[in-house]
Amino acid sequence: MTVDRRLLLLTVVVGATACGRTAAKSDASAAAAFGLTENQRARIHVAPVDVATFRPTVDVSGTVAFDGDHSTQVLAPISGPVTRVLVEPGARVVAGQPLAYVSSPDFSAAVGAYRKAQAAARNALRVAERDSALFANDALARQDLEQAQTDAAAAVADRDAALDQLHAIGVDSATIESIRQNQPIQVPQGVIRSPLPGSVVERLITPGQLLQAGQTPTFTVARLSTVWVMGNVFEHDLPDVAVGDPADVQLADSTRVFHGRVDYVGALVAADTRATTVRIITENPGEGLKKDMYVRVAIHSLHPRRGVLVPTSAVLRDAQNLPFVFLAKPDSSFERRTVVVGSRVADRFEIASGLKAGDHVITEGGLFLQFAESQ
Repeated sequence: MTVDRRLLLLTVVVGATACGRTAAKSDASAAAAFGLTENQRARIHVAPVDVATFRPTVDVSGTVAFDGDHSTQVLAPISGPVTRVLVEPGARVVAGQPLAYVSSPDFSAAVGAYRKAQAAARNALRVAERDSALFANDALARQDLEQAQTDAAAAVADRDAALDQLHAIGVDSATIESIRQNQPIQVPQGVIRSPLPGSVVERLITPGQLLQAGQTPTFTVARLSTVWVMGNVFEHDLPDVAVGDPADVQLADSTRVFHGRVDYVGALVAADTRATTVRIITENPGEGLKKDMYVRVAIHSLHPRRGVLVPTSAVLRDAQNLPFVFLAKPDSSFERRTVVVGSRVADRFEIASGLKAGDHVITEGGLFLQFAESQ
């Protein structure tokens, strides 16, 4: 046995009987107390335990998704084969920009329907105007005037509906104006347009592919300057998470941090994981966050509460990975105390149970004590 070990004075607090020893091992708060020499004590740092006000941080895992408020899958507005694809993934687009052309009988039918509806509306309005003049000169019955006005209103409604159909299949304003003026238009073909500004992140069609109106997905367009991070918060942490709380998002293998805020806290707890989905709107400078990435999220609560905090260095783990601390006792000995760890607050841990104000914990040298205790 070495000199240092001969100097180490261990006083194990146990019961006098075998039954007492068994009870001490099974009690989570039962511990061993032991003393050290003056030289050994010089390596130990002690700090008092106090109750402090703090804002907890909740650490969760999450995955990245496109910002659902600024992303969409573009469906084909008309049926027919694709004649030309105009953009590739990565292209920046603006709202209304053409993405592809489609040769479609739907386009020709919509143009023809609008021409007919426009002509009918013009004629009906002309008849209504004429009948109004006749009625004013007592040359027409009121019933006939009202019928002419009703016919004109119906014709205008049909014209507007046909115009809406042209807009729905992607016909641009210049082409619509040409139709209004009864001018010839270019080769009749439909246009698939971007419904919002952003980046083309997926191209799902090829030239010649036959599209079905309202069913075939063609592109995915998303604004990438912000993303959604979907985290899972366990139910015991939910009181510390609320809409508006700031959050830091970090990739698993990177030190780069992205900043966001909690936008939504789910109303359901999953039966299998006992966790609730939380949505975090996150700024994405440089587009470093990609869809389906796994990330770590630290949610910083804006709601303060009070509790016992100790430095992270004071909390150790036993062979069963249970947390504990060493207490400095008034008689200059030390005691192991099992604790329940709560949230992490910067370089400190919240102690949910096991300590109280006035206790003194070992903040440095705990590993030395743990080794000495095991000898």
